[in-house]
Amino acid sequence: MKKYTYTESKDTRSGFGAGLLEAGKQDENVVALCADLIGSLKMNDFIKEFPERFFQIGIAEANMMGIAAGLTIGGKVPFTGTFANFSTGRVYDQIRQSIAYSDKNVKIAASHAGLTLGEDGATHQILEDIGLMKMLPGMTVINPCDFNQTKAATIAVAKHHGPVYLRFGRPVVPNFTPADQEFVIGKAILLNEGTDVTIIATGHLVWEAIQAGEKLAELGISAEIINIHTIKPLDEEAVLKSVGKTKCVVTAEEHNRLGGLGDSVAQVLAQHLPTPQEYVAVNDSFGESGTPAQLMEKYGLNAEAIVAAAQKVIKRK
Repeated sequence: MKKYTYTESKDTRSGFGAGLLEAGKQDENVVALCADLIGSLKMNDFIKEFPERFFQIGIAEANMMGIAAGLTIGGKVPFTGTFANFSTGRVYDQIRQSIAYSDKNVKIAASHAGLTLGEDGATHQILEDIGLMKMLPGMTVINPCDFNQTKAATIAVAKHHGPVYLRFGRPVVPNFTPADQEFVIGKAILLNEGTDVTIIATGHLVWEAIQAGEKLAELGISAEIINIHTIKPLDEEAVLKSVGKTKCVVTAEEHNRLGGLGDSVAQVLAQHLPTPQEYVAVNDSFGESGTPAQLMEKYGLNAEAIVAAAQKVIKRK
């Protein structure tokens, strides 16, 4: 079993900020728009380097989406920036009509996703955003796991033609993926090979899945761990190859169990390889106020919950 270590913890939103700056250096058509949350989206360095390529829209998210769609007509590659809740639920009609329907090259950068927004509570902790966005035809949905992967994803997204939803968060998490990694949209990453159970994780739950794999190894259980950073298009080949070997699967995500990664995996398996599956996700509820660590524990989004789900699903083979 491969051991993963890290030297620092960093927030994934800062990975977006670093990636946006680099994307701007590589392509003069990259522009950024923000809904009055520059600091939260870590756009400061991009603005300092390219002030003429930044647009402060203010607290007018729907207008921001329309402006971004319009900018693509002139060949620009716009990144919109606000909280995940405001990037999706608040502006869903504008995204559907002005961006997805007309296949506009807009990159929707969404920070503070999931329960780890913490003390701001349920009104800001959107847990439905992956489902909302993956249902839109032509929309690519990406949920990277750490600073380095978010930076690499942002650079790759800028080069990809078509609408993209890029989801990341506020808390600091272990930064364990390579700084020089190549990010391939739609290609899963096999973190550890195993024979007893497949664990498919996304976003902040990837590190928890790694920790769970180590705990399971101590119990004599061999876990195969896959990082699904691109939820749509899903790497179906990687899912089927792994589950075909282990005969059971656990999916782990900081999202409602309805409509997220687990549903996408279940759909693939139902069509091609019916398999016992357990979900580590929020069970059809809203969040609440609390520290990120408290909420992840209460709602069962941690390594311990993944271990329990793996033990349960193995018994269902």
